[in-house]
Amino acid sequence: MSEIDLAPLKPAIERYIPLGRSGLLPALHAAQKIYGWLPESVAAEVAKKLRVPLADVHGVIEFYALFYNEPLGRKVIRVCTDPACALKDADGLLTKLCKQHDIEPHHTTGDLSLTIEPSPCLGMCELAPAVWTMDDGQWTVGDGEARPRSMVYGPIRELTKNCGNGTTSLKQYGEYKGLQKAITMQPKAVVEEIKASGLVGRGGAAFPTGIKWEGALNAEADQKYVICNADESEPGTFKDRILLLDDPHSTIEGMCIAAHAIGATKGYLYTRAEYPYIVPVLENALSEAREAGYLKDFDIEIRVGAGAYICGEETALFESIEGKRGFPRIKPPFPTTHGVFGKPTVINNVETLCNVPLIISMGSAEYRKIGTEKSPGPKLFCVSGDVTKPGMYEVPFGVSLREVLEMAGGVAGGKNLKSVLFGGAAGAFATSDHLDVKMTFEDLRAAGLPLGSGVVMVFDGTRDMRDVLKRLGRFFAHESCGKCYPCQMGTQRQKEILDRVADGKAQKDDFIRLQDVGWTMTDASICGLGQTAASATMSAMKLWPELFEVKS
Repeated sequence: MSEIDLAPLKPAIERYIPLGRSGLLPALHAAQKIYGWLPESVAAEVAKKLRVPLADVHGVIEFYALFYNEPLGRKVIRVCTDPACALKDADGLLTKLCKQHDIEPHHTTGDLSLTIEPSPCLGMCELAPAVWTMDDGQWTVGDGEARPRSMVYGPIRELTKNCGNGTTSLKQYGEYKGLQKAITMQPKAVVEEIKASGLVGRGGAAFPTGIKWEGALNAEADQKYVICNADESEPGTFKDRILLLDDPHSTIEGMCIAAHAIGATKGYLYTRAEYPYIVPVLENALSEAREAGYLKDFDIEIRVGAGAYICGEETALFESIEGKRGFPRIKPPFPTTHGVFGKPTVINNVETLCNVPLIISMGSAEYRKIGTEKSPGPKLFCVSGDVTKPGMYEVPFGVSLREVLEMAGGVAGGKNLKSVLFGGAAGAFATSDHLDVKMTFEDLRAAGLPLGSGVVMVFDGTRDMRDVLKRLGRFFAHESCGKCYPCQMGTQRQKEILDRVADGKAQKDDFIRLQDVGWTMTDASICGLGQTAASATMSAMKLWPELFEVKS
């Protein structure tokens, strides 16, 4: 192999050197953009410049799926093979591409012209089957588009009023009216208004936003942070992608209001590497906000992940920003007192932050007129799978599942409904018996269904749920970070059993084994990934125990 020319590397990573270890991920991204992969000499130079032990640099490269320590093709094609795309024959598309180029999945041609990879969720479930391509450093999606289409529907347009027609510039967005009102209020008053609104996290955990902000406000420290968790990696979820692409200023304004409320001067917007087309949109929006004077005492830095679902967990995201592998931390202490860099931190996801300017502008009392008493406000649902009109739907909390499916045109082709996966891979299955359940936190909880991140993935009566479960099992086995044994081993055992079930080779006591593995992961894992990795499987076992029977 010819010697690597390190000359282009030095100017590319120079801006990250003062950050030390925290600059490691952006430095590695910059290096990989130059060389297409991360050779040993490049890793060593990055380690030297940032003063990070080389072993730690290699640990980071090997942890994140989209950093490569072996040569990659000049053109890279990734095909999503998770459940929503599988329904649209993603496997057939992958096979066709591989045959066309005479290459196996996960392989690179001998002349380094092409790499083809099956991929976990690419966040384009409503456009399935999802494909994205990197050719000569330029990313495209689908049939060569620069960005995915935004398919936005629903009876209300509070959060999505600027979505569906391309990116909204600051001129189109108008003044940051929510921020301008917030800065006339004392920080505690802003927090109280958010508390009064009843807003809870829209990323899945549903923790009261105002309580979180109050904890960070009351924490004493010389530095505080606000982080937008845009690492949207849950299969079936794509709402944050649309919000950031079409209405980036709503998220930025929400972050600015949060910063005023807790006294933060620094923010991070952490987005996933599978959304490369979002980064220039965010950079331009931040430039507009700076020029308009909205980021005087608080500034925001974009950070890009590198293919790790676990980094959607808040403390794993902190570790990633700090230039480490995305291992979740044990709680307590909690982020409001010991977050990123050990400082008080508020971290909210995109949809949550987009609610904030709305609440401050209209007032909490008016906001609570939307939705229900216990689940106030608007909600975004990501509808995909076997429906006539997949897309993102904005509805008031309280509509029924039946109503949402009717908005989406019902089951495609007039077929019968088999099931609906709520909450994504970490969710649970509903059936036609649940059609009249109201889409609220309290009603879904009573029905044993998680609202999660707003996933509504539909399967018609012809679908083999064993194949769906196999893909969910494969997803968690691939994405487990390996820090805690119950999740590391449990996701592997779950995958092996679900593979057997899907192949019609279930063994005696596999049903019991799945239960044992599932409860162990749920009770003993240290973070939400392991705690929910068996949720969908356990719900399927209750609904369809016959799927797991041993064939005679």
